[in-house]
Amino acid sequence: MTEKPLLQVNNLKTHFHTERGRITAVNGVTFSMQKGEIIGIVGESGCGKSVMSQSIVRLLDHSDAISYDGEVLFDNKDLLQLPYAKLRQIRGNDISIIFQDPLTSLNPVYTVGEQIAEALRLHQKLSRKAAMVKAVDMLRLTGIPSPERRVHDYPHELSGGMQQRAMIAIALACEPRLLIADEPTTALDVTIQAQILDLIAELNRKLGMGVLFITHDLGVVAEICSGVKVMYLGQIVEEMSTERLFTAPRHPYTQGLIRSIPRMDGNRGEKLHVIEGTVPSLTDVPPGCRFATRCPYADELCRTEEPPMERVQDDHGVKCWHHERIFEEGVDAHDGTGQRADS
Repeated sequence: MTEKPLLQVNNLKTHFHTERGRITAVNGVTFSMQKGEIIGIVGESGCGKSVMSQSIVRLLDHSDAISYDGEVLFDNKDLLQLPYAKLRQIRGNDISIIFQDPLTSLNPVYTVGEQIAEALRLHQKLSRKAAMVKAVDMLRLTGIPSPERRVHDYPHELSGGMQQRAMIAIALACEPRLLIADEPTTALDVTIQAQILDLIAELNRKLGMGVLFITHDLGVVAEICSGVKVMYLGQIVEEMSTERLFTAPRHPYTQGLIRSIPRMDGNRGEKLHVIEGTVPSLTDVPPGCRFATRCPYADELCRTEEPPMERVQDDHGVKCWHHERIFEEGVDAHDGTGQRADS
């Protein structure tokens, strides 16, 4: 019997209602993830990754200028239709989020311990004393030294790495089943970034929680993700296992991202590959394939008709009219031996 998905997103659309009309920042996103799975969401800035992740738990519900279509199923409940009071019971308890910049997410007038304890008292109904004891345990779990002392520190008294660890401690305090990590390592130096990635992977194994990891860094995807969804202009244009991402990508956009990564064995005098052009404005979305304005293989069909998500394998789908021809011509990525990967 197939295990029920931890999260099932069906045809999710997020609309912003502006003076210039309705802008759809997320358009038809569909995917699912299982318990304990780490899924990467990648793409350039402005491709809709963060809006999509925040739409899952309706963090954008602060005005009437936002509306949604589709389904976000968690525990057989459609989060897009839940009353706000019930949604708040799920946020921070069953589903938690880590944001990119901890200093703007942490409250500067409360100690780190008080902020961890708040979630425990709200969702787990712990007493103040028990919540503070658990707060110390969470700081210890995330590797912050001297947690008994640090629990009384304010956010500005912590380094950037410890601030991010404190954010992780808050997010994991109630042992959520789903963690959404929205570029949590972007502002950190390489050493601290590696420590945070190791921590998330370790906690994923210990707690069995699913992780939706939003990033533009394919190196991070290679480090911890089992699968990946590539987003472009509000849509998923390719989805596959992490292994196939680096050995057999079929969408020209995915291939461009892979070719843009510096290689240790590359020619230092050779310029890095660049994807020509920029991501179009959401007020001027191309009528056919959204990547057609930047794709060297685009033809009239690409410019007039949107391609469907076609299954190449059970775990590999791609939105491109010509992915078979592009792959056969050898434009796709190669494996570490220099030989083209099998499809």
